[in-house]
Amino acid sequence: MNIAIGSDHAGFRYKQAIIAHLRAAGHEVTDFGTDSEEPVDYPRFIRPVAEAVAAGRFERGIVLGGSGNGEAIAANRVRGIRCGLCWNLESARLTRLHNDANVLSLGERMMDETTALAIVDVFLSTPFEGGRHLQRIQQLDV
Repeated sequence: MNIAIGSDHAGFRYKQAIIAHLRAAGHEVTDFGTDSEEPVDYPRFIRPVAEAVAAGRFERGIVLGGSGNGEAIAANRVRGIRCGLCWNLESARLTRLHNDANVLSLGERMMDETTALAIVDVFLSTPFEGGRHLQRIQQLDV
């Protein structure tokens, strides 16, 4: 799978771990930054991920921050993006299964690294169930 990833400074460590994890699993990953734990303004790195996924250049996106809330909000401002903020395996499964989310948001301060990696795996492996849910999502996509 071709995956775009970006974070602010508060998500940098997990972003690096996720990139290594995904590449080891055979995925192609493009890092949109940031490149350190120095404080940055998260939309500078999150919006380009969302725009690239919405444009079809990537199959999925992953965005990270301290809580993941701001990153999810920023990503969801891009038309065509359905970004789910996930905090456990079930939320990751359901955001794909029911909402066809194409971007995952994670908060580094909200979980341990092992949980974050497991959430990524569930998010990438869960198919969308299709049908009425997507039709409703598309109607709301203005």
